[in-house]
Amino acid sequence: MLYSLQALRAFAAWVVVCHHFMQIFFDFNATGPIGQLLADRGAVGVDIFFVISGLVIYLSTRDKDIAPAQFLLNRALRIVPAYWFYTLLMAALMLVASRWMPHQVFEWQHLLLSLLFIPAENPGGYGLYPTLNVGWTLNFEVFFYLLFGLAFLVRQRHHLLLVTAALLLVSEVLGRLGVLSRFYSNDIVYEFLLGIGLGVLYRRGLIRQGLWLPLGLLGVAGYALYHLDASQRLLHWGLPSALVVLAFIALEPFFKGNRVLKALGDCSYSVYLVHVLVLYGGLFASERLRLNPYLVFALCVPSIGLMSWLSYHWLERGLYGRLKAGLTGRDGQEPALALSRVKC
Repeated sequence: MLYSLQALRAFAAWVVVCHHFMQIFFDFNATGPIGQLLADRGAVGVDIFFVISGLVIYLSTRDKDIAPAQFLLNRALRIVPAYWFYTLLMAALMLVASRWMPHQVFEWQHLLLSLLFIPAENPGGYGLYPTLNVGWTLNFEVFFYLLFGLAFLVRQRHHLLLVTAALLLVSEVLGRLGVLSRFYSNDIVYEFLLGIGLGVLYRRGLIRQGLWLPLGLLGVAGYALYHLDASQRLLHWGLPSALVVLAFIALEPFFKGNRVLKALGDCSYSVYLVHVLVLYGGLFASERLRLNPYLVFALCVPSIGLMSWLSYHWLERGLYGRLKAGLTGRDGQEPALALSRVKC
C-alpha cells in the first residue's frame, strides 16, 4: 500500500469540497485570495484523482490473469452501489426541496441515464452533468474501466498499446465525429494514461525516494497550477497533477504507516459523493437562519467527515464484501494497492 497516495486522495477530495463550497454558497464569486484560488483552481482535485486512478488500476492488475468480466465486476461493485445510493438521495432531495437548490431540475429520464453512467444534458441547462453533479467524473471512470477491460483480451505486453489506441479512437475520432457523445472528446481522459505511465516508472524502480527533489517538483507543479487555467486541461492541469502524484510517491517514507492518512484516503470516495448533499443542506440552513456561510462550512466539514466514514464502512466496504461474496462465493477483500475508488 502506498500511504502517500492515500494522503493525496484525501487532499484532492477535500480540495474539491472547498471548490464546491465556493460554488454553492458564492457562485464562485470569492472575496479573498484563498477563496478565489479555491474557486478557480479547486477543480484540479479531479485531475489528481484521474492520474491516481490510472496508476492504481495499472499496478493492481499488472502480472495478474484477470478475465475482462471479472475486472469489470470488481470495478462495478466498488463504485456503483454508493453512487446509486447518493444519486437517488439527491433525486429525492430535488423533489422535496428544489426551491432551495438553484439550477437543480429533476427529470426521470435524466435520472435513469445518470444511473447508467450515460452522459446527458442536465435539465438545469448547464452541461453534461448527471443528477448527482459530481458523477460526471464517474462517467469518465466507467469509460476508462471499459476500455481497460478490453486490454485483458490480448497479451499483457500489448495492454498499454491497446488502451492508448482505444482512448485515441473514442476521443479523437468517434467523439469528434458525433458517433459517441462529445463528452468523451475532453482531453481530461488522457490523464488516466499519465497515471499508467507513472505506474510503469514505479514498477521499474525509476521513482527515487527523497525529500528535496520531490518538494521541488511540488513547487513547479504548484506554480503551474496557480498560473494556468483549464483551457487546455491536459497540458495545464493534467501534467502538473502527474508531477504532484510523482512527488508524493517519492515522499512515501514520510507517509508510510500513518493510519490516519490511510483512513482519510479510504473515505475519500464517500467524501466526494456526500459533500454536495451536505453543502446544500448547509446552504438551506444558512439562508433560513441567516448564518455566516463560513460558520456553516465549519459545521459542514465534520458532518462530511463523519458521514463519509460511516458510508465507507457500512455502504462501500460492507456492501462490497456482501455483494462480492454473494456473486463469487469468495471474500470481498481486494489487494491493499487497489485504491482507485474515486474518484474525486
